[in-house]
Amino acid sequence: MISSSAIGLGLRTVHYAHILEQRPEIGFFEILSENFLRTAGRPMHILDQISERYPIVMHGVSLSIGSTDPLDLAYLRELRQLKERTSAQIVSDHLCWTGVAGKNTHDLLPMPLTEEALSHVIDRVHAVQDILGGPLALENPSSYVQFAAAQMTEWEFLGRVAERTGGGILLDVNNVFVSSHNHGFDPLSYLRGLPLERVVQFHVAGHTDFGTHLLDTHIGPVPDPVWQLLGKAHALGAHAPVLLEWDADIPPFEEVYADALRAKEVLS
Repeated sequence: MISSSAIGLGLRTVHYAHILEQRPEIGFFEILSENFLRTAGRPMHILDQISERYPIVMHGVSLSIGSTDPLDLAYLRELRQLKERTSAQIVSDHLCWTGVAGKNTHDLLPMPLTEEALSHVIDRVHAVQDILGGPLALENPSSYVQFAAAQMTEWEFLGRVAERTGGGILLDVNNVFVSSHNHGFDPLSYLRGLPLERVVQFHVAGHTDFGTHLLDTHIGPVPDPVWQLLGKAHALGAHAPVLLEWDADIPPFEEVYADALRAKEVLS
């Protein structure tokens, strides 16, 4: 099992050679699930080598757990096969919807935070977990608009899904920070409102300040306020491995991992 004190990175193609040649000491790698579905050849050859040496977690963007479209059963069966091939210890996606009526927006759209939507998501998580043969972790996405019909906060919604399904929470503290700025809520209220014992993994990342709003761009290094929020989540009782996401203007592996290692001093 991945230690709750482990620190990991998202697996990115620009770092393949360094990882295979240097074999850095790192807690785990997170793969973007869709990058390794319906593909073969070099991508899977690289992944097989890395998964033999390092723990793997899977993170998806296509589940669309909140949509009213039927679940994509073929996609879910492929996820399970990938999970078994890599011995992935966590499978996650986002608390969002990505489209409706067969149309995909290729974006992580915010949920209508209503009792009806909550019941719908809970039912779908149960169905997904039956196919995956294990728990699903859901991440809090960053958001920029909200539904006027909301009946609860996002943290209450996410927490109730986790508690009712036995699933996990992937707590992205950068997204908490971004959304709290955009919507004007206290990020500590978000943390205190979650069942923190359900947190199975953290994400930290960078964002971009556009003045009127923050945008979750995954450009590093991780800002100090995000590290501080991670420390507060840990102090409140969330103990889980930390994953740094750096997806734009990606520097060499050593620079990215050095930033990720700041989590050690934050959590100590």
